Amino acid sequence: MTNMETPKVFESEYRFCLILWEHEPINSTDLVKLCKEQLGWSKGTTYTVIRRLSERGVLKNDNTIVSSLVSKEEIQIAEIDELMKNRFDNSLPAFLAAFTKKAHLSETQLTEIMKIIEKK
Repeated sequence: MTNMETPKVFESEYRFCLILWEHEPINSTDLVKLCKEQLGWSKGTTYTVIRRLSERGVLKNDNTIVSSLVSKEEIQIAEIDELMKNRFDNSLPAFLAAFTKKAHLSETQLTEIMKIIEKK
């Protein structure tokens, strides 16, 4: 799935997806229990989110077994793409400049970032 095709996942849905990614494939009843414990959600709320994310192609609910169709990395990349487009005019240098003004990066983190940039 490419970034253009990655469905939008909102914040509360993302927290739900974190639980799903950690435990998938999972029976929907067990997923309801985890969402109650970790998010404080009711059974109805969890099933509504399962239905909505299924309709948007984020997950599938096949005979009560829920599994993701989109990875955590795909969702994160889509969010960064949207942020870059909407806040930084698709400018990676502008994004990095804003990020590094507030972030306190260690030498190790800076080295890792430089290695990533050099690979590209």
